[in-house]
Amino acid sequence: MIQVNQLKLPIAHTKEELESKLLHTLKIEKEQLFSFRIARQSLDARDKRNIQYVYTIEANAAQERKIIRKLHNKNISCQPQTAYQFPITGQKTLKSRPVIVGSGPAGLFCAYMLAVSGYSPIVIERGKTIQKRQEDVRRFWNCGSLNPNSNVQFGEGGAGTFSDGKLNTLVKDPAGRGRKVLEIFVKHGAPKEICYEAKPHIGTDRLAEVIPSMRETILASGGEFLFESCLTDLKIERQTVKSAQINRDTWIDTQVLALAIGHSARDTFELLFQKKVPMEAKSFAVGLRVEHLQELIGKAQYGDASALLPAASYKVTANACGRGVYSFCMCPGGYVVNASSEEGRLAVNGMSFYKRDSVNANSAIIVSVTPPDYGAEGPLSGIAFQRRLEAQAYQLGDGAIPQQRYGDFKRGIKSVSYGAFPSMTYGASQFGALHTLFPKEIYQAFLGGMEQFAAKISGFDCEDAILSGVESRTSSPVRIPRNETFQSEISGLYPCGEGAGYAGGIMSAAIDGIKTAEAIAAAYRPDK
Repeated sequence: MIQVNQLKLPIAHTKEELESKLLHTLKIEKEQLFSFRIARQSLDARDKRNIQYVYTIEANAAQERKIIRKLHNKNISCQPQTAYQFPITGQKTLKSRPVIVGSGPAGLFCAYMLAVSGYSPIVIERGKTIQKRQEDVRRFWNCGSLNPNSNVQFGEGGAGTFSDGKLNTLVKDPAGRGRKVLEIFVKHGAPKEICYEAKPHIGTDRLAEVIPSMRETILASGGEFLFESCLTDLKIERQTVKSAQINRDTWIDTQVLALAIGHSARDTFELLFQKKVPMEAKSFAVGLRVEHLQELIGKAQYGDASALLPAASYKVTANACGRGVYSFCMCPGGYVVNASSEEGRLAVNGMSFYKRDSVNANSAIIVSVTPPDYGAEGPLSGIAFQRRLEAQAYQLGDGAIPQQRYGDFKRGIKSVSYGAFPSMTYGASQFGALHTLFPKEIYQAFLGGMEQFAAKISGFDCEDAILSGVESRTSSPVRIPRNETFQSEISGLYPCGEGAGYAGGIMSAAIDGIKTAEAIAAAYRPDK
């Protein structure tokens, strides 16, 4: 296979023009080219007068090595064609089926790899299937009736189901697990372009179709799903997992329990603490959702070409008052959503559909906090800190999403109206004094970050930017340590994904789910 890097074309081009540029670069005739595929597509927008798509192409052609020797081009090389292989080296016999707690990306991909490899896993999920979950979420957004076990945080697909469905990650992945994740998504209905876009996304509407299709593959491969089934107890003997209880009345014997519980399973963290499973408090970040007109972001990123390109995104970082301040889960053409999971507490998130066609862009602008900031007296102290902020946010909005114009936030006065544009939200909202929400050091760092971001994106700190709070579920406030076999000190307990502190988004959680499945397969052989 020939790999061609740095193949550049104008933003308005056809597939035929891409093929022609490839043939010209390789200096071959069309008959010599057997096939080609896009391995990566990104935008080079450094010169807004000449924005270009940049491609990495993988091509199969006649006499490949001869072509490469003749060209002497550092951007053209011969690469072996390799595909991810799930390794099974375990020799021990499983006396009972593996149990996976949670059906978010980590749990789902762990279950998927085990199921198609013959391990017949059981997935327990406190929430409902996506279709029923969507009904509960819509009811909450429209009427304010919260189901604590079926909401934006809990249910089939995990918290990422109600998000932008971003699939980019900074995880180094020489084994090709990330590529495997994308291929599995495409196999189950995701757009093919996610396999090559530099910043791929599915959108919450497409995810809601892809995930049930993955569930059907798992079921057809011998797996099992138990929805509306919450982990309520564990039986541990001699530092070894023996069984798991669901809904306080049913026990399932197992030697392997993968904990893919997500960052919001606070009652499960409390259970693990009671069972003396080693845990530790960790750093995370809190802040507010910030909305701008998508047109403003597009102009800042792409200039006059913004109308010809997909909705623009951004990623910004700063250091203010000695703290990291950064954007998180940026949603081009998106909506701010009420993402609460506990009565009397309120948290927000961002969400986009596949088309990203809302008039507003939003992103969490968050400030890092460490265990000393929230007085870590134990592994669950970060959860207590989150809950305090969420309870205050609930009070500021009288149960609705509290919002404030950025200009009023700076001046310390409650907003009474929107400015140049309204908010795009799912869930009731009302104006509240968000400037009173955080400790002074977090408030000042937030302001400092916004000012620094305005130097990179003109208008970012405009008076009419809309703030919504509180963004508190950015990552797990707890880490569950694991050893080189991916097990806790409790043998048979496999902490996994974002909730255990080993991931931060759909892709990294899915990759960690695959790694956890590999660790199980390294110890046990399949039951078939």
